[in-house]
Amino acid sequence: MTRPATKRGMDAPAESSRESKIARELDAAQSVTLRRLTDADFESAHEIDQKCYPREIAYSRREFRWYLRLPGAEGIVAETRGGIAGFILTACFERTGHIITIDVLSEFRRARVGTALLWAAEESLARRGATEIELETAIDNAAAVEFWKKNGYLTRGILKNYYPGGLAAYAMMKRLDG
Repeated sequence: MTRPATKRGMDAPAESSRESKIARELDAAQSVTLRRLTDADFESAHEIDQKCYPREIAYSRREFRWYLRLPGAEGIVAETRGGIAGFILTACFERTGHIITIDVLSEFRRARVGTALLWAAEESLARRGATEIELETAIDNAAAVEFWKKNGYLTRGILKNYYPGGLAAYAMMKRLDG
């Protein structure tokens, strides 16, 4: 005798709407899976950071290790069959989450990989007690500014001379629904 197929909402636990959104984003992100960044990912993640940012902005190995060791730091990677497509690094300080960096290889941009990483990081920060998330982004990076705004981040101000060479950054934030 065969058992009838399980229907959502009856025998199977229902996914939260946030989990459903993340699952849809991953489907759209070319069969990418998300997982925690491990020590074994360090070189690949650092290499991606070097590819995603100009030399003067990309993190040195020492800086990158320092951020990974911050209290409350967490990294999430987006992995394909061919390796890591991108990652996000966050930290949670009491009730404030901070996005340290989000890096997605150029061939995976506009494929919703960054969105899936962001949503997973926001969910993780909320679970760890964050009620708001802060970040900084270069004022001349129109694609990044648009990405953050599209995902509900608001500009709080401008940080002059934030990056090497005197480049300013927008200080942005988002309050998490609680």
